[in-house]
Amino acid sequence: MNNELIILIFTAISIGFIHTLLGPDHYLPFIVMAKSGKWSNQKTFWVTILSGIGHVGSSVIIGLIGIAFGIAVHKLELFESSRGNIAAWFFIAFGLVYTIWGIRKARKKKPHTHFHYHPDGHAHTHTHSHLLGHTHIHDDQKSAKLTPWILFTIFVLGPCEPLIPILMYPAAKASYSSLFIVTASFGLVTIATMTSIVFLTIFGLNKLNLKRIEPYSHALAGGTILLSGLGMVFLGL
Repeated sequence: MNNELIILIFTAISIGFIHTLLGPDHYLPFIVMAKSGKWSNQKTFWVTILSGIGHVGSSVIIGLIGIAFGIAVHKLELFESSRGNIAAWFFIAFGLVYTIWGIRKARKKKPHTHFHYHPDGHAHTHTHSHLLGHTHIHDDQKSAKLTPWILFTIFVLGPCEPLIPILMYPAAKASYSSLFIVTASFGLVTIATMTSIVFLTIFGLNKLNLKRIEPYSHALAGGTILLSGLGMVFLGL
C-alpha cells in the first residue's frame, strides 16, 4: 500500500465522518421518524442502513459511469448539485405535508367536550377524541409503511458531493483496487456515522420525559424534516 493510497483512505474516512456529522439531513429524519412512529430498534437500524447505502450507492454508480466513459468531473459535479437540489426540495415537500398531517392528527387526538340535551331539559357533557375511530387506525398503518420508503427514495436522490471529485477520480487514476478501497472506506464511515448518531440521540431522548409533547410528535417530526430541507437549500447544509 503506497503513501498516496494511505492518504486517500485517510481523506475518505475524514470526509465521510465530517460530511455526515455536519449534515443534519443525514440523521435527523431517522431520529424524528423513529420517535414519532415508535419504530423498533431493528426497524430504525435497517431503514437507516438501507437509506445510507442508497445515498452512497447512487453517487458511486454515477462516479463509475463517469470514470468508465471519461466524463469530465465538473460535469458530474453539476449533475450531483442538481440531484442535491431535487432531494432538498423533496425534503421540504415531505416535511411540509407531514407537518400538516401531524397537526391535524394532534387536533383529532386532543379530547374535547360535547353537550347533550335531553327532552326533559336535563343536559350533560362527555369528552372524547376522534382518533379512536377505525379509519384512523388504517391511516396510521399506511403512514407507517410508506414513510420509510419515502425517506429511502429521498436519500437515493441525494448525492454525496465530495465522493466523486475528491476521492473516486483520484483513486481511479491509481488503480481499480484503490478505487474500491477508497470508495468502500468512505461509504462504511458515512453509514456508520449516520447509524451511530441516530441511535445515540434516540437513546438520549428515551431518557427524557416527552409525554406532554407526544401528541404533537408527528407535527414536530415533519417540522424538523422541513427545516432540514430548508437548511439544505438556503444554508448549504
